[in-house]
Amino acid sequence: MKIKMVNLRFGRLKVISEANPAKDGHKKWLCQCDCGNTTIVDGRDLRKGATRSCGCLLKEKSTERINKFNTKHGDAHTRLYHIWQGMKDRCFRIKNKHYKDYGGRGINICIEWLDYIKFKKWALNNGYKKDLTIDRINPNGNYEPFNCRWITMQEQQRNKRNSKKYKKDIDYHE
Repeated sequence: MKIKMVNLRFGRLKVISEANPAKDGHKKWLCQCDCGNTTIVDGRDLRKGATRSCGCLLKEKSTERINKFNTKHGDAHTRLYHIWQGMKDRCFRIKNKHYKDYGGRGINICIEWLDYIKFKKWALNNGYKKDLTIDRINPNGNYEPFNCRWITMQEQQRNKRNSKKYKKDIDYHE
């Protein structure tokens, strides 16, 4: 049974003509997309609904998802948002290379801070500046308002669990 495909519409695609047959013997069709592009599509994919555009539909859907996410708070590309994501990643994602030092040791994030807007409000009210990093006052404690502060990277390096403290008053000539 021959299927007449020319002038049929599948999603955003309108079949213009038959294209060169594929090596597998399945018919290919030249289609005009509503966006103006042309594409060659396997007839099976058209009939199953697997291909509904030249690719523009997927791009639009992806852009919609990104815009919907960004309009929630508008901070997706800010430094503070990346600090918040990094904090969650270290505590919750087992594949994170630092998980063993955070989530793997039982370090957690308070429930309030799982909401970015609440974390941002705390940060801005408690000294966040672009040159500071988040620090847990008690390195064995959780990420929560009374255990966190904003400090410089230099201060952060001195406050690590593995930093060595040397006595300055030792006389090595004794």
